[in-house]
Amino acid sequence: MSTWTNVKSKVYEINWLLPALIFIVGLVGVAMIYAATDGVWEHGAKQHLFRLVAASAIMLGIAFVNIRIWYHLAYPIYLASLALLAAVDYFGVTRNGSQRWLDLGVTDIQPSEIMKLAIVLALARYYHDLDRNRVSHVFGLMGALFIIAIPAQFILRQPDLGTTLLLTMTSLVIVYLAGINWRVIATGLVTAAVAVPLFVMFGLKAYQRKRILTFFDPSIDPTGAGYHITQSKIALGSGGVSGKGFMKGTQRQLEYVPENRTDFIFTVIGEEFGLIGGLMTIGLYIALIGLCIWMALQCRHLFSKLVVLGLTATFSLYVIINLAMVTGLAPVVGVPLPLISYGGTVILTVMSGFGLMLSAHLYRQSELPRGGR
Repeated sequence: MSTWTNVKSKVYEINWLLPALIFIVGLVGVAMIYAATDGVWEHGAKQHLFRLVAASAIMLGIAFVNIRIWYHLAYPIYLASLALLAAVDYFGVTRNGSQRWLDLGVTDIQPSEIMKLAIVLALARYYHDLDRNRVSHVFGLMGALFIIAIPAQFILRQPDLGTTLLLTMTSLVIVYLAGINWRVIATGLVTAAVAVPLFVMFGLKAYQRKRILTFFDPSIDPTGAGYHITQSKIALGSGGVSGKGFMKGTQRQLEYVPENRTDFIFTVIGEEFGLIGGLMTIGLYIALIGLCIWMALQCRHLFSKLVVLGLTATFSLYVIINLAMVTGLAPVVGVPLPLISYGGTVILTVMSGFGLMLSAHLYRQSELPRGGR
């Protein structure tokens, strides 16, 4: 059977409900960016729609590549992503005090976003190849921590606390799903309880510590670090149950909420469509996440399961952290609302992740080697 014939046969087997839900959420983003930019199509909505369509094509292209190939590419992709992160230290572009981007001439890329996919692939392969009896062994744990710690250190230096937290939390979810012993988990929790306060005091930059302190009491700096949280709560509360109507948000029109087409776009949803609109948006995300978990359970091999569940965890954490940040339940750490917030690299990363999930599900019966054989 030719490659083209094989791809055509797979078209009928792909779970088209997932791309449909993704596109619906993406169209919500187009509408909200349009509203956030006062109805100027060229100020973000047009670009977001174009990126959504282009990224959907990339997603499907990735989906039709056999998961066995992604298994063999897991470590090379991880190492290439590490090299890009290292390059940021020497050649990175600095914006707003953060050095996170590489200028390729045609476009800029953010290697930390690529690493969100790469680390899931690397950890999934690591645990797929690892003997089950060594998952909770000290050497088994050291291997996983080595894979996690190196990119986390690079990203934290940029500095990008939000991505560092998201990357680390996703990685720990994969370690947990791989079957780690509960005694190791308990030891880790005790260690974290001691290490986290020390890290906050001595490992974070002054402005990052200020964001955390402001989270607990926004009145400390109402016109500075606490401004985003305070204005976000006002905008959400002003929407009431049913909202003020599309394009009728006064807080948005008066530009009280900064970054309302990117990280704080949920405030536009809350103000213009109220509690009902917010809950419907969250419902779409829950349906999307639930479908991904169901797809993971259909996969035959540990590598495929961990890829789908790891990428689902990444996507879920995007949503949870952003919503918690916007509603004042977490400090402002610069995490966008996936598929809805304006941003090129993030939408490409998220859609590529969905492509890997579709590949794992589409080729869920494929034979996978152990130990790279």
